Amino acid sequence: MSRVTGSRPSELPMRVQDNNRMSMVYTTPQSKQPSFGKLSIPKPQSVTSERRTSFFGARTSGASMPRNSTMSGFGGTEKIKDARPLHDKSYVQQCIRQLHEFLTEQGFPGTLSAKTLQSPSTKEFVKMFEFIYRQLDPTFEMPNSKVEEEVPAILKALRYPFVLSKCSMYSVGAPHTWPQALGALMWLIDNAKINWSLSKQELLFSDFCEDSDNIEEGAEYNKLFLDYTAETYSKFMQGDDTFEDEDEAFLTKLKKLYNVDEALLASMEEKHRILSDEVERLEKESQTDRLMTKRMEKVKLQADLKKLQSYRSSLESFKANLENKASEVNDELGNTVSHLESLKHERDELQIILQNQKFTPADVERINREKRELQQTISTLSKSLEDAEQHKWNEEIALAKVKEKAELKLAEYHKLARKLKLLPLSAENACGHDFEIRPYECGPGSMVQHKTQIQMLLRKLISDVEEENSRLANMKLSLEESCEQLNSNILDKSNDLKLLREQIRKLDERLDCDMQELAREEQEWAAEIDSVENHRKLLEKKVNYGYDEAVQHLKAAQQQYHLVLQETNEERRTVANNLASVFTIAANHLSITEKCLEDVHSRVQRICSKAVEEDAAALQNMRETLKSMKSKASSL
Repeated sequence: MSRVTGSRPSELPMRVQDNNRMSMVYTTPQSKQPSFGKLSIPKPQSVTSERRTSFFGARTSGASMPRNSTMSGFGGTEKIKDARPLHDKSYVQQCIRQLHEFLTEQGFPGTLSAKTLQSPSTKEFVKMFEFIYRQLDPTFEMPNSKVEEEVPAILKALRYPFVLSKCSMYSVGAPHTWPQALGALMWLIDNAKINWSLSKQELLFSDFCEDSDNIEEGAEYNKLFLDYTAETYSKFMQGDDTFEDEDEAFLTKLKKLYNVDEALLASMEEKHRILSDEVERLEKESQTDRLMTKRMEKVKLQADLKKLQSYRSSLESFKANLENKASEVNDELGNTVSHLESLKHERDELQIILQNQKFTPADVERINREKRELQQTISTLSKSLEDAEQHKWNEEIALAKVKEKAELKLAEYHKLARKLKLLPLSAENACGHDFEIRPYECGPGSMVQHKTQIQMLLRKLISDVEEENSRLANMKLSLEESCEQLNSNILDKSNDLKLLREQIRKLDERLDCDMQELAREEQEWAAEIDSVENHRKLLEKKVNYGYDEAVQHLKAAQQQYHLVLQETNEERRTVANNLASVFTIAANHLSITEKCLEDVHSRVQRICSKAVEEDAAALQNMRETLKSMKSKASSL
């Protein structure tokens, strides 16, 4: 029995498709998908079709042909929608990482970089495609011309379920075409991995073929296969569509034939489950790029450190300016006080000199003039002193205002910190840190240090809050995208539902028409059955009449035989010729009757098997009658 040809020796309609039945029968350990040694025979699917084979063939047409599903072929071929999120940036990045790992592990001869894989050129894509395809076919060579047509043709020959257009090959690195091309490369990588696992599976079951090329060519397998085929075909002819018991028995015999170890299979399945869980866990961990996250955190911390250092330097410069201004004001005030003291001391000395000496009018004039000059100097210095005191007072007022503002801001800071649960030390968000500022409990140096420490803690807290906010924003965006995708899917499904309802309505109309046509054909078949039954009765009547006449002729011939037994050879030859002519006429009549019966049989065979059996019985009776007549004639 050939495994390649799909023809069936029987002309009866197929109740189950050939590919399901043959794929179930010819499944062997060498040709199966890798399942760690487990023999699995798929059960043929039950289809809703006609339960019994009719001699009329298919009712839609007069010819006998395999039955297919009523929905197959309706509406033409439908384009398969790619369910992979190829427009999701995270998924694309994950595919790029997997592609980079595969090419690196397999020794890709070209140069690989993140920039190249983000937007490759057509030449680089063709090199990667050729390298991956050589994992499936080591003898493959990419042609130098028309590669834009060759790559889609190869994918189509490999039964790639989605369409990669020829136009997209001219601009592979474009943002709207690279995700589809990347998806095709990932599908090709999966095929290469499956091919490797199949080769490992062949090595696993290499002990099945020690002395022969294939164990299925042996007598034991052929006997099992023929027994299984005979049992299932007999059940199929009886109207069964599923053969679960036969499948289980066949599977048991195959396991016994191949010496399958159930304990080994169970252990291998457990190992496969554990490895699958581990792979799934590793894939989930690889989806979150921890190195990239730490790098982003490092960049943020470095930026915060630079800002903190610049702020610290500005504070130090501002503090130095204030200290310089305060020292200048103090020096100026000290100089003014010392100058005032010296002037007072000089005035006292002059007063003593004035009291102890006698003055002439010239001296008095000179003294008055000096007095006026001194008064002018005193008034000038008094004014300068008042200006200095006024400036000091203004500086003290400004300092008091700055201090008051600082206290207000400090109170506002403490209020906000309590509201944010940063105060006291045991607050929820304090995390064991002291965020309270005490300006009068420590010196200016420790105050700056404490302020810097609090600012660092606050900046860290702000960065954590911003990261959480960004994460929540990204989650919100992803949820909004998922919602939009779900809405689009709902819209697509509603359109598909409308199309299906329209198809159902058309099928209902078609079913009504077919039912009316079937009713009319049944009426015609009933009339034809009546006519055939009448014709059969007429033929039976004619056959019985011919049989009675032949019996009468036989009796007369027997009487004549006894009377003319002593006649000459000429009379005996004459009687023999007469009998031969009678038998020839009867044989011709019988052959004509057989031809008519065969025609009637071919027509009645499409109506019911019962009529065929009755006609067969009648034909057998006629043949027995002919044999008895021939035997009687020969005995004469």
